[in-house]
Amino acid sequence: MPGWVMLCAGFGCFSLAFLFARFGKLDLALPTFCSVGVLGFTIAVKWKLRRRVWFWVTMTVLGAVHVLLILSIPWTTNWVPGLLIAPILGVDFYAMLWILAVVGKLMQGPKTTERGAHSA
Repeated sequence: MPGWVMLCAGFGCFSLAFLFARFGKLDLALPTFCSVGVLGFTIAVKWKLRRRVWFWVTMTVLGAVHVLLILSIPWTTNWVPGLLIAPILGVDFYAMLWILAVVGKLMQGPKTTERGAHSA
């Protein structure tokens, strides 16, 4: 990634962490950063679908599910090892890819063949 992207991401993370700490919700900072990261990575991987409305509707629903999970799970402010977080983020990423694949197939509709119903 370009240096300016990393600088903006670092500044954004610092700013959001400050806001979470200011409002006494620092325990929500790590799951929020991780969710935003996985959602962003998923969008980057599936960027070729950006012109499809169903893609953005699906990503919005997935984002809303992440918000509900973040708000409903009791989180800790203690240090959590990356070896514990990485598999969870990987499962989350692959689940979102699977959901996008299923929704994509549903939005394509049934495939027809050249022969159709008129051939004997």
